[in-house]
Amino acid sequence: MAKTLADRSAPPRSLRSALHRRRSVGPVVSVGCGTALIAVHAHAYGSWLIDDAAITFAYARNLATGAGHVLQPGAMPVEGYSNPTWLVLLTLGRTLGLFDSGAVFGIPDYVAYPKLLALGCCAGVLGFAYAAARPLTDRAAWAPLVAGAVLAALPSFVIWSFSGLENPLYALIAAALATLLLRAKLAKTLLCPRIAAATGALAVLAAMTRPDGALLAAAFPLLAAWSLRSERGAAIRAIAVSCASFAVPFGLFLTWRYVHFGLVVPNTAVAKGGVALGAQQVDRLRELLAYPGWLATAAFLVGVAVLARRREHRAPLAALLIPLALAVVSYTLLPQDWMSQHRFATPAWTLVALTTALVVTVGVARVRSGWRVALVLGLALAGLTGVPRLHGDAASFRAAPDVPLCSVAERYGRVPNHYAELLSLRNGTLLVPDVGGTALTSRLHVVDLAGLTDASIAQHHRRGDMSGLRDHVFDRVRPTIIHAHGHWSAATGVLDDPRLARDYVLVHTDQTLAPNQDWVRREIVPDPVRLAALRTDAGRDIDEIDHRDLTAPTRSCGPVLRVDR
Repeated sequence: MAKTLADRSAPPRSLRSALHRRRSVGPVVSVGCGTALIAVHAHAYGSWLIDDAAITFAYARNLATGAGHVLQPGAMPVEGYSNPTWLVLLTLGRTLGLFDSGAVFGIPDYVAYPKLLALGCCAGVLGFAYAAARPLTDRAAWAPLVAGAVLAALPSFVIWSFSGLENPLYALIAAALATLLLRAKLAKTLLCPRIAAATGALAVLAAMTRPDGALLAAAFPLLAAWSLRSERGAAIRAIAVSCASFAVPFGLFLTWRYVHFGLVVPNTAVAKGGVALGAQQVDRLRELLAYPGWLATAAFLVGVAVLARRREHRAPLAALLIPLALAVVSYTLLPQDWMSQHRFATPAWTLVALTTALVVTVGVARVRSGWRVALVLGLALAGLTGVPRLHGDAASFRAAPDVPLCSVAERYGRVPNHYAELLSLRNGTLLVPDVGGTALTSRLHVVDLAGLTDASIAQHHRRGDMSGLRDHVFDRVRPTIIHAHGHWSAATGVLDDPRLARDYVLVHTDQTLAPNQDWVRREIVPDPVRLAALRTDAGRDIDEIDHRDLTAPTRSCGPVLRVDR
Protein backbone atom coordinates (compact mmCIF):
# COMPACT_ATOMS: atom_id res chain seq x y z
CA MET A 1 0.00 0.00 0.00
CA ALA A 2 1.41 3.37 -0.96
CA LYS A 3 2.26 5.77 1.83
CA THR A 4 0.13 8.84 2.22
CA LEU A 5 1.68 12.30 1.92
CA ALA A 6 1.35 12.72 5.70
CA ASP A 7 3.16 9.44 6.29
CA ARG A 8 5.98 10.46 3.94
CA SER A 9 6.38 13.88 5.62
CA ALA A 10 6.35 12.51 9.19
CA PRO A 11 9.74 11.93 10.86
CA PRO A 12 10.87 8.32 11.06
CA ARG A 13 9.75 6.48 14.22
CA SER A 14 13.33 6.27 15.53
CA LEU A 15 13.74 10.03 15.12
CA ARG A 16 10.41 10.67 16.90
CA SER A 17 11.54 8.43 19.77
CA ALA A 18 14.84 10.28 20.03
CA LEU A 19 13.05 13.64 20.06
CA HIS A 20 10.66 12.39 22.74
CA ARG A 21 13.56 11.19 24.90
CA ARG A 22 15.30 14.52 24.44
CA ARG A 23 12.18 16.40 25.52
CA SER A 24 11.85 14.12 28.54
CA VAL A 25 15.50 14.34 29.57
CA GLY A 26 15.72 18.12 29.22
CA PRO A 27 13.42 19.03 32.12
CA VAL A 28 14.99 16.37 34.36
CA VAL A 29 18.47 17.73 33.68
CA SER A 30 17.24 21.28 34.23
CA VAL A 31 15.60 20.38 37.56
CA GLY A 32 18.75 18.50 38.58
CA CYS A 33 21.05 21.40 37.70
CA GLY A 34 18.82 23.96 39.43
CA THR A 35 18.62 21.79 42.54
CA ALA A 36 22.40 21.34 42.46
CA LEU A 37 22.88 25.13 42.48
CA ILE A 38 20.71 25.37 45.59
CA ALA A 39 22.52 22.43 47.21
CA VAL A 40 25.95 24.01 46.59
CA HIS A 41 24.83 27.17 48.38
CA ALA A 42 23.25 25.14 51.21
CA HIS A 43 26.51 23.22 51.69
CA ALA A 44 28.18 26.48 52.73
CA TYR A 45 26.18 26.39 56.00
CA GLY A 46 27.38 22.90 56.90
CA SER A 47 25.43 21.09 59.61
CA TRP A 48 23.90 24.26 61.04
CA LEU A 49 20.28 24.03 62.17
CA ILE A 50 18.35 26.74 64.01
CA ASP A 51 17.47 25.87 67.60
CA ASP A 52 13.77 26.61 67.04
CA ALA A 53 13.68 23.66 64.63
CA ALA A 54 14.73 21.38 67.48
CA ILE A 55 11.49 22.22 69.30
CA THR A 56 9.64 20.38 66.52
CA PHE A 57 12.34 17.66 66.64
CA ALA A 58 11.57 17.14 70.34
CA TYR A 59 7.83 16.93 69.71
CA ALA A 60 8.44 14.45 66.86
CA ARG A 61 10.53 12.26 69.18
CA ASN A 62 7.85 12.26 71.87
CA LEU A 63 5.00 11.60 69.45
CA ALA A 64 6.90 8.71 67.87
CA THR A 65 7.65 7.16 71.27
CA GLY A 66 4.09 7.58 72.56
CA ALA A 67 4.75 10.38 75.06
CA GLY A 68 2.27 12.67 73.27
CA HIS A 69 2.23 16.33 72.23
CA VAL A 70 4.81 17.36 74.79
CA LEU A 71 8.23 18.97 74.77
CA GLN A 72 9.52 16.34 77.21
CA PRO A 73 8.05 13.07 78.51
CA GLY A 74 5.78 13.76 81.47
CA ALA A 75 5.24 17.45 80.66
CA MET A 76 1.84 19.06 80.17
CA PRO A 77 0.57 18.94 76.56
CA VAL A 78 1.22 22.30 74.89
CA GLU A 79 1.23 23.06 71.17
CA GLY A 80 4.69 24.59 71.22
CA TYR A 81 5.09 24.26 67.46
CA SER A 82 3.28 25.95 64.57
CA ASN A 83 4.06 23.50 61.75
CA PRO A 84 1.92 20.33 62.09
CA THR A 85 2.60 19.07 58.54
CA TRP A 86 6.37 19.34 59.05
CA LEU A 87 5.96 17.65 62.42
CA VAL A 88 4.22 14.75 60.67
CA LEU A 89 7.16 14.29 58.27
CA LEU A 90 9.67 14.35 61.14
CA THR A 91 7.58 11.93 63.22
CA LEU A 92 7.31 9.58 60.25
CA GLY A 93 11.09 9.73 59.81
CA ARG A 94 11.58 9.00 63.52
CA THR A 95 9.19 6.04 63.33
CA LEU A 96 10.99 4.61 60.29
CA GLY A 97 14.42 5.01 61.89
CA LEU A 98 15.49 7.70 59.41
CA PHE A 99 15.62 10.55 61.91
CA ASP A 100 16.88 10.97 65.48
CA SER A 101 18.41 7.50 65.43
CA GLY A 102 22.12 7.79 64.63
CA ALA A 103 24.56 8.77 61.89
CA VAL A 104 24.53 8.00 58.16
CA PHE A 105 27.98 7.97 56.56
CA GLY A 106 29.21 9.97 59.52
CA ILE A 107 26.46 12.60 59.25
CA PRO A 108 23.93 12.70 62.12
CA ASP A 109 20.47 11.90 60.80
CA TYR A 110 18.99 14.79 62.79
CA VAL A 111 20.99 16.90 60.31
CA ALA A 112 20.72 14.73 57.20
CA TYR A 113 17.00 13.93 57.28
CA PRO A 114 15.56 17.49 57.43
CA LYS A 115 18.13 18.75 54.94
CA LEU A 116 17.33 15.93 52.49
CA LEU A 117 13.63 16.70 52.91
CA ALA A 118 14.47 20.32 52.11
CA LEU A 119 16.42 19.32 49.00
CA GLY A 120 13.51 17.19 47.82
CA CYS A 121 11.11 20.08 48.34
CA CYS A 122 13.41 22.39 46.36
CA ALA A 123 13.50 19.88 43.49
CA GLY A 124 9.69 19.77 43.65
CA VAL A 125 9.51 23.57 43.43
CA LEU A 126 11.66 23.50 40.30
CA GLY A 127 9.49 20.73 38.87
CA PHE A 128 6.51 23.03 39.30
CA ALA A 129 8.45 25.78 37.49
CA TYR A 130 8.62 23.47 34.47
CA ALA A 131 4.95 22.50 34.80
CA ALA A 132 3.97 26.18 34.89
CA ALA A 133 5.98 27.11 31.80
CA ARG A 134 5.18 23.98 29.75
CA PRO A 135 1.79 25.13 28.34
CA LEU A 136 3.22 28.51 27.32
CA THR A 137 6.51 27.79 25.56
CA ASP A 138 8.56 25.04 23.98
CA ARG A 139 11.51 26.39 25.98
CA ALA A 140 9.93 25.30 29.27
CA ALA A 141 12.87 22.97 30.00
CA TRP A 142 14.91 26.07 30.87
CA ALA A 143 12.42 27.23 33.51
CA PRO A 144 13.68 25.00 36.38
CA LEU A 145 17.26 26.13 35.79
CA VAL A 146 16.24 29.80 35.81
CA ALA A 147 14.14 29.36 38.96
CA GLY A 148 16.94 27.37 40.62
CA ALA A 149 19.50 30.06 39.83
CA VAL A 150 17.24 32.75 41.33
CA LEU A 151 16.62 30.78 44.52
CA ALA A 152 20.27 29.72 44.86
CA ALA A 153 21.30 33.38 44.67
CA LEU A 154 19.12 34.33 47.65
CA PRO A 155 20.68 33.54 51.06
CA SER A 156 17.28 34.16 52.65
CA PHE A 157 15.72 31.27 50.73
CA VAL A 158 18.63 28.83 51.11
CA ILE A 159 19.40 29.55 54.78
CA TRP A 160 15.84 29.04 55.97
CA SER A 161 15.03 26.18 53.62
CA PHE A 162 17.92 24.21 55.14
CA SER A 163 17.51 25.41 58.73
CA GLY A 164 15.47 22.41 59.90
CA LEU A 165 12.29 24.52 59.90
CA GLU A 166 9.20 24.01 57.74
CA ASN A 167 10.14 26.62 55.11
CA PRO A 168 10.90 24.23 52.20
CA LEU A 169 7.58 22.42 52.61
CA TYR A 170 5.78 25.76 52.68
CA ALA A 171 7.61 26.75 49.48
CA LEU A 172 6.58 23.50 47.78
CA ILE A 173 2.91 23.97 48.71
CA ALA A 174 2.92 27.59 47.50
CA ALA A 175 4.49 26.51 44.19
CA ALA A 176 1.95 23.70 43.79
CA LEU A 177 -0.97 26.05 44.40
CA ALA A 178 0.28 28.71 41.97
CA THR A 179 1.01 26.13 39.26
CA LEU A 180 -2.43 24.53 39.66
CA LEU A 181 -4.08 27.93 39.28
CA LEU A 182 -1.98 28.80 36.22
CA ARG A 183 -2.59 25.55 34.35
CA ALA A 184 -6.28 25.50 35.21
CA LYS A 185 -6.68 29.07 33.97
CA LEU A 186 -4.94 28.24 30.69
CA ALA A 187 -6.98 25.05 30.24
CA LYS A 188 -10.21 26.95 31.05
CA THR A 189 -10.94 24.49 33.87
CA LEU A 190 -10.43 26.92 36.74
CA LEU A 191 -14.11 26.90 37.69
CA CYS A 192 -14.38 23.11 37.76
CA PRO A 193 -15.33 21.83 41.24
CA ARG A 194 -12.32 19.49 41.43
CA ILE A 195 -9.90 22.37 40.78
CA ALA A 196 -11.65 24.55 43.34
CA ALA A 197 -11.54 21.74 45.90
CA ALA A 198 -7.87 21.05 45.20
CA THR A 199 -6.93 24.70 45.80
CA GLY A 200 -8.79 24.66 49.11
CA ALA A 201 -6.97 21.48 50.14
CA LEU A 202 -3.59 23.00 49.28
CA ALA A 203 -4.48 26.08 51.32
CA VAL A 204 -5.25 23.80 54.29
CA LEU A 205 -1.80 22.25 53.95
CA ALA A 206 -0.25 25.72 53.79
CA ALA A 207 -2.14 26.83 56.91
CA MET A 208 -1.02 23.71 58.76
CA THR A 209 2.58 24.29 57.70
CA ARG A 210 2.65 27.89 58.91
CA PRO A 211 -0.34 29.76 60.43
CA ASP A 212 0.03 32.63 57.96
CA GLY A 213 -0.36 30.11 55.13
CA ALA A 214 -4.12 30.40 55.67
CA LEU A 215 -3.98 33.63 53.69
CA LEU A 216 -3.31 31.58 50.53
CA ALA A 217 -6.92 30.36 50.74
CA ALA A 218 -7.83 33.73 49.18
CA ALA A 219 -5.84 33.00 46.00
CA PHE A 220 -8.53 30.98 44.22
CA PRO A 221 -11.45 33.31 45.05
CA LEU A 222 -9.45 36.33 43.88
CA LEU A 223 -8.50 34.67 40.57
CA ALA A 224 -11.98 33.22 40.03
CA ALA A 225 -13.51 36.64 40.64
CA TRP A 226 -12.23 37.65 37.18
CA SER A 227 -14.91 35.34 35.73
CA LEU A 228 -17.84 36.86 37.62
CA ARG A 229 -18.94 38.96 34.64
CA SER A 230 -18.90 36.22 32.03
CA GLU A 231 -19.65 33.12 34.16
CA ARG A 232 -21.23 34.47 37.31
CA GLY A 233 -23.01 31.30 38.40
CA ALA A 234 -20.06 28.96 37.78
CA ALA A 235 -17.64 31.38 39.45
CA ILE A 236 -19.78 31.72 42.58
CA ARG A 237 -20.18 27.95 42.86
CA ALA A 238 -16.44 27.38 42.38
CA ILE A 239 -15.56 30.00 45.00
CA ALA A 240 -18.00 28.37 47.41
CA VAL A 241 -16.45 24.95 46.79
CA SER A 242 -12.93 26.29 47.32
CA CYS A 243 -13.89 28.08 50.52
CA ALA A 244 -15.70 25.01 51.84
CA SER A 245 -12.84 22.67 50.97
CA PHE A 246 -10.60 24.94 53.05
CA ALA A 247 -12.98 25.83 55.88
CA VAL A 248 -14.31 22.34 56.67
CA PRO A 249 -11.03 20.43 57.16
CA PHE A 250 -9.28 23.41 58.69
CA GLY A 251 -12.24 23.99 60.98
CA LEU A 252 -12.05 20.35 62.11
CA PHE A 253 -8.35 20.83 62.83
CA LEU A 254 -9.06 23.98 64.86
CA THR A 255 -11.71 22.06 66.79
CA TRP A 256 -9.20 19.32 67.56
CA ARG A 257 -6.67 21.95 68.66
CA TYR A 258 -9.18 23.59 70.99
CA VAL A 259 -10.23 20.26 72.52
CA HIS A 260 -6.62 19.21 73.16
CA PHE A 261 -4.97 22.51 74.06
CA GLY A 262 -7.77 24.96 74.84
CA LEU A 263 -6.66 27.37 72.10
CA VAL A 264 -7.61 28.03 68.48
CA VAL A 265 -4.08 29.21 67.65
CA PRO A 266 -0.78 27.51 68.51
CA ASN A 267 0.78 28.48 71.83
CA THR A 268 3.66 30.03 69.87
CA ALA A 269 1.26 32.65 68.47
CA VAL A 270 0.10 33.50 71.98
CA ALA A 271 3.69 34.01 73.16
CA LYS A 272 4.70 36.12 70.16
CA GLY A 273 1.63 38.32 70.03
CA GLY A 274 -0.68 39.17 67.16
CA VAL A 275 -0.62 41.36 64.08
CA ALA A 276 0.30 45.00 64.69
CA LEU A 277 -0.80 47.33 61.88
CA GLY A 278 1.05 50.55 61.21
CA ALA A 279 4.06 52.06 59.51
CA GLN A 280 6.07 48.89 60.08
CA GLN A 281 4.20 47.24 57.17
CA VAL A 282 5.65 49.81 54.76
CA ASP A 283 9.12 49.39 56.25
CA ARG A 284 8.98 45.61 55.95
CA LEU A 285 7.81 45.84 52.34
CA ARG A 286 10.68 48.20 51.57
CA GLU A 287 13.17 45.78 53.16
CA LEU A 288 11.80 42.91 51.09
CA LEU A 289 11.96 44.82 47.81
CA ALA A 290 15.50 46.01 48.54
CA TYR A 291 16.84 42.57 49.51
CA PRO A 292 17.71 41.26 45.99
CA GLY A 293 18.91 44.73 44.99
CA TRP A 294 16.79 47.58 43.66
CA LEU A 295 17.94 47.06 40.06
CA ALA A 296 17.04 43.37 40.19
CA THR A 297 13.63 44.22 41.64
CA ALA A 298 13.07 46.85 38.93
CA ALA A 299 14.08 44.36 36.21
CA PHE A 300 11.62 41.82 37.62
CA LEU A 301 8.76 44.34 37.60
CA VAL A 302 9.62 45.54 34.07
CA GLY A 303 9.77 41.95 32.83
CA VAL A 304 6.35 41.23 34.31
CA ALA A 305 4.93 44.39 32.75
CA VAL A 306 6.36 43.57 29.31
CA LEU A 307 5.02 40.02 29.41
CA ALA A 308 1.61 41.26 30.52
CA ARG A 309 1.31 43.39 27.36
CA ARG A 310 0.06 40.30 25.52
CA ARG A 311 -3.49 39.40 26.44
CA GLU A 312 -2.82 35.64 26.45
CA HIS A 313 -0.14 36.08 29.16
CA ARG A 314 -2.19 38.06 31.64
CA ALA A 315 -4.15 35.14 33.05
CA PRO A 316 -1.12 32.92 33.77
CA LEU A 317 0.73 35.89 35.25
CA ALA A 318 -2.24 36.65 37.50
CA ALA A 319 -2.22 33.03 38.69
CA LEU A 320 1.34 33.54 39.95
CA LEU A 321 1.12 37.16 41.04
CA ILE A 322 -1.99 36.77 43.22
CA PRO A 323 -0.36 34.14 45.51
CA LEU A 324 2.84 36.21 45.41
CA ALA A 325 0.96 39.31 46.56
CA LEU A 326 -0.69 37.31 49.36
CA ALA A 327 2.72 35.96 50.45
CA VAL A 328 4.13 39.49 50.55
CA VAL A 329 1.13 40.79 52.51
CA SER A 330 1.52 37.90 54.93
CA TYR A 331 5.19 38.76 55.42
CA THR A 332 4.45 42.40 56.19
CA LEU A 333 1.68 41.52 58.67
CA LEU A 334 3.71 39.10 60.76
CA PRO A 335 5.42 40.43 63.90
CA GLN A 336 9.04 41.46 63.45
CA ASP A 337 11.15 38.32 63.69
CA TRP A 338 14.37 38.25 65.73
CA MET A 339 15.98 35.89 63.21
CA SER A 340 17.94 37.47 60.40
CA GLN A 341 17.61 37.08 56.64
CA HIS A 342 13.83 37.40 56.30
CA ARG A 343 12.80 33.98 57.58
CA PHE A 344 9.12 34.47 56.71
CA ALA A 345 9.76 35.49 53.09
CA THR A 346 10.37 31.95 51.75
CA PRO A 347 7.03 31.59 49.87
CA ALA A 348 7.50 35.06 48.36
CA TRP A 349 10.96 34.17 47.03
CA THR A 350 9.54 30.90 45.66
CA LEU A 351 6.82 32.65 43.69
CA VAL A 352 9.24 35.33 42.52
CA ALA A 353 11.48 32.56 41.13
CA LEU A 354 8.56 30.88 39.31
CA THR A 355 7.43 34.20 37.86
CA THR A 356 11.00 35.06 36.78
CA ALA A 357 11.30 31.68 35.07
CA LEU A 358 8.09 32.40 33.19
CA VAL A 359 9.21 35.90 32.22
CA VAL A 360 12.54 34.62 30.90
CA THR A 361 11.39 31.50 29.06
CA VAL A 362 8.19 32.94 27.60
CA GLY A 363 9.53 36.46 27.12
CA VAL A 364 12.65 35.32 25.30
CA ALA A 365 10.55 33.20 22.95
CA ARG A 366 8.48 36.25 22.01
CA VAL A 367 11.42 38.54 21.34
CA ARG A 368 13.02 38.68 17.90
CA SER A 369 16.15 36.53 17.73
CA GLY A 370 18.46 39.52 17.37
CA TRP A 371 17.34 40.90 20.74
CA ARG A 372 17.29 37.68 22.74
CA VAL A 373 20.94 37.73 23.75
CA ALA A 374 20.69 41.38 24.76
CA LEU A 375 17.55 40.67 26.81
CA VAL A 376 19.09 37.73 28.65
CA LEU A 377 22.30 39.66 29.32
CA GLY A 378 20.33 42.66 30.58
CA LEU A 379 18.34 40.54 33.00
CA ALA A 380 21.49 38.75 34.17
CA LEU A 381 23.37 42.00 34.74
CA ALA A 382 20.45 43.44 36.69
CA GLY A 383 20.48 40.39 38.92
CA LEU A 384 24.24 40.47 39.34
CA THR A 385 24.16 43.98 40.79
CA GLY A 386 22.86 42.57 44.06
CA VAL A 387 25.32 39.66 44.21
CA PRO A 388 28.11 41.39 46.21
CA ARG A 389 25.74 42.29 49.04
CA LEU A 390 24.00 38.91 48.97
CA HIS A 391 27.38 37.18 49.05
CA GLY A 392 28.33 39.34 52.04
CA ASP A 393 25.08 38.36 53.79
CA ALA A 394 25.81 34.68 53.21
CA ALA A 395 29.41 34.98 54.45
CA SER A 396 28.33 36.89 57.57
CA PHE A 397 25.66 34.36 58.40
CA ARG A 398 28.06 31.46 57.86
CA ALA A 399 30.55 33.02 60.28
CA ALA A 400 27.92 33.71 62.97
CA PRO A 401 24.67 31.84 62.28
CA ASP A 402 21.53 32.46 64.30
CA VAL A 403 21.26 30.38 67.51
CA PRO A 404 22.73 27.03 66.38
CA LEU A 405 20.96 23.94 67.67
CA CYS A 406 24.29 22.36 68.50
CA SER A 407 25.43 25.24 70.68
CA VAL A 408 22.14 25.26 72.61
CA ALA A 409 22.20 21.49 73.14
CA GLU A 410 25.70 21.72 74.62
CA ARG A 411 25.46 25.00 76.53
CA TYR A 412 21.95 24.85 77.96
CA GLY A 413 21.36 21.10 77.90
CA ARG A 414 24.59 19.33 78.79
CA VAL A 415 26.15 22.00 81.04
CA PRO A 416 23.16 22.08 83.45
CA ASN A 417 23.20 18.27 83.32
CA HIS A 418 26.75 18.48 84.66
CA TYR A 419 25.56 20.82 87.43
CA ALA A 420 22.90 18.28 88.38
CA GLU A 421 25.46 15.47 88.40
CA LEU A 422 27.90 17.35 90.65
CA LEU A 423 25.07 18.28 93.02
CA SER A 424 23.61 14.73 93.02
CA LEU A 425 20.33 16.21 91.79
CA ARG A 426 17.91 13.53 90.63
CA ASN A 427 14.98 15.77 89.77
CA GLY A 428 14.94 19.46 89.05
CA THR A 429 13.72 22.23 86.78
CA LEU A 430 15.67 24.40 84.38
CA LEU A 431 14.43 27.85 83.34
CA VAL A 432 15.97 28.81 79.98
CA PRO A 433 14.89 30.85 76.92
CA ASP A 434 16.28 28.47 74.24
CA VAL A 435 14.54 25.13 74.60
CA GLY A 436 14.99 23.17 71.36
CA GLY A 437 18.40 21.57 71.80
CA THR A 438 17.89 21.83 75.57
CA ALA A 439 14.82 19.56 75.47
CA LEU A 440 16.68 17.00 73.36
CA THR A 441 19.58 16.69 75.81
CA SER A 442 18.46 17.86 79.29
CA ARG A 443 17.76 15.48 82.17
CA LEU A 444 15.94 18.35 83.94
CA HIS A 445 12.37 19.50 83.41
CA VAL A 446 12.68 22.44 81.01
CA VAL A 447 10.67 25.62 81.63
CA ASP A 448 10.52 27.93 78.60
CA LEU A 449 11.24 31.55 79.57
CA ALA A 450 10.22 32.62 76.05
CA GLY A 451 6.81 30.96 76.52
CA LEU A 452 6.70 29.09 73.21
CA THR A 453 6.20 25.74 74.94
CA ASP A 454 4.78 26.98 78.26
CA ALA A 455 1.14 28.08 78.26
CA SER A 456 1.30 30.08 81.51
CA ILE A 457 4.41 32.05 80.54
CA ALA A 458 2.98 32.60 77.05
CA GLN A 459 -0.04 34.36 78.55
CA HIS A 460 2.23 36.70 80.52
CA HIS A 461 4.13 37.55 77.32
CA ARG A 462 0.86 38.16 75.46
CA ARG A 463 -0.28 40.64 78.11
CA GLY A 464 3.16 42.21 78.50
CA ASP A 465 2.93 41.33 82.20
CA MET A 466 6.58 40.82 83.13
CA SER A 467 5.92 41.39 86.84
CA GLY A 468 3.38 38.57 86.77
CA LEU A 469 5.84 36.42 84.81
CA ARG A 470 8.50 36.91 87.48
CA ASP A 471 5.98 36.09 90.24
CA HIS A 472 5.09 32.92 88.37
CA VAL A 473 8.76 31.96 88.00
CA PHE A 474 9.96 32.71 91.54
CA ASP A 475 6.84 31.90 93.59
CA ARG A 476 5.23 29.02 91.67
CA VAL A 477 7.75 27.31 89.38
CA ARG A 478 10.75 27.89 91.68
CA PRO A 479 13.20 26.47 89.11
CA THR A 480 16.25 24.63 90.40
CA ILE A 481 18.55 26.23 87.81
CA ILE A 482 18.02 29.53 86.02
CA HIS A 483 19.74 30.71 82.88
CA ALA A 484 19.03 33.99 81.09
CA HIS A 485 20.90 36.12 78.61
CA GLY A 486 20.71 39.12 76.33
CA HIS A 487 17.20 40.09 75.28
CA TRP A 488 15.53 37.72 77.73
CA SER A 489 17.25 39.11 80.80
CA ALA A 490 16.34 42.65 79.74
CA ALA A 491 12.80 41.93 78.54
CA THR A 492 11.68 39.80 81.50
CA GLY A 493 13.75 41.37 84.28
CA VAL A 494 14.44 37.92 85.75
CA LEU A 495 18.11 38.65 86.44
CA ASP A 496 17.26 41.94 88.15
CA ASP A 497 14.60 40.53 90.47
CA PRO A 498 15.72 40.66 94.16
CA ARG A 499 14.39 37.13 94.70
CA LEU A 500 17.13 35.82 92.43
CA ALA A 501 19.97 36.92 94.75
CA ARG A 502 17.94 35.87 97.79
CA ASP A 503 17.14 32.32 96.68
CA TYR A 504 19.96 31.48 94.26
CA VAL A 505 23.74 31.48 94.01
CA LEU A 506 25.60 32.57 90.88
CA VAL A 507 27.52 29.76 89.20
CA HIS A 508 28.70 31.37 85.97
CA THR A 509 28.59 34.75 84.27
CA ASP A 510 30.11 36.23 81.14
CA GLN A 511 29.40 39.07 78.75
CA THR A 512 29.03 37.05 75.54
CA LEU A 513 25.28 37.70 75.46
CA ALA A 514 25.46 40.34 78.19
CA PRO A 515 24.59 39.37 80.78
CA ASN A 516 24.83 35.60 80.35
CA GLN A 517 24.35 33.93 83.72
CA ASP A 518 23.65 30.57 85.38
CA TRP A 519 22.13 30.45 88.88
CA VAL A 520 21.41 27.48 91.18
CA ARG A 521 19.05 27.36 94.17
CA ARG A 522 20.89 27.90 97.45
CA GLU A 523 19.42 24.93 99.30
CA ILE A 524 20.83 22.36 96.86
CA VAL A 525 24.44 23.62 97.16
CA PRO A 526 25.79 21.76 100.22
CA ASP A 527 28.91 23.82 100.93
CA PRO A 528 31.32 26.46 99.51
CA VAL A 529 33.75 23.74 98.37
CA ARG A 530 31.11 22.16 96.13
CA LEU A 531 30.13 25.60 94.81
CA ALA A 532 33.77 26.39 93.94
CA ALA A 533 34.07 23.06 92.08
CA LEU A 534 30.83 23.80 90.26
CA ARG A 535 32.11 27.20 89.14
CA THR A 536 35.45 25.78 88.00
CA ASP A 537 33.86 23.03 85.96
CA ALA A 538 31.30 25.44 84.50
CA GLY A 539 34.00 27.85 83.39
CA ARG A 540 35.99 25.09 81.72
CA ASP A 541 33.00 23.51 79.96
CA ILE A 542 31.57 26.80 78.75
CA ASP A 543 34.95 28.04 77.51
CA GLU A 544 35.26 24.87 75.43
CA ILE A 545 31.79 25.35 73.96
CA ASP A 546 32.50 29.01 73.20
CA HIS A 547 35.70 27.97 71.43
CA ARG A 548 33.83 25.45 69.29
CA ASP A 549 31.16 28.04 68.51
CA LEU A 550 33.86 30.45 67.36
CA THR A 551 35.93 28.03 65.31
CA ALA A 552 33.17 25.75 63.95
CA PRO A 553 29.83 27.58 64.15
CA THR A 554 28.14 25.30 61.57
CA ARG A 555 29.22 22.02 63.17
CA SER A 556 27.10 19.11 64.33
CA CYS A 557 27.41 17.82 67.89
CA GLY A 558 27.63 14.05 67.81
CA PRO A 559 25.67 11.28 66.12
CA VAL A 560 22.66 11.59 68.44
CA LEU A 561 21.19 14.19 70.78
CA ARG A 562 20.10 12.24 73.83
CA VAL A 563 19.29 12.92 77.47
CA ASP A 564 22.37 12.13 79.56
CA ARG A 565 21.40 9.97 82.53
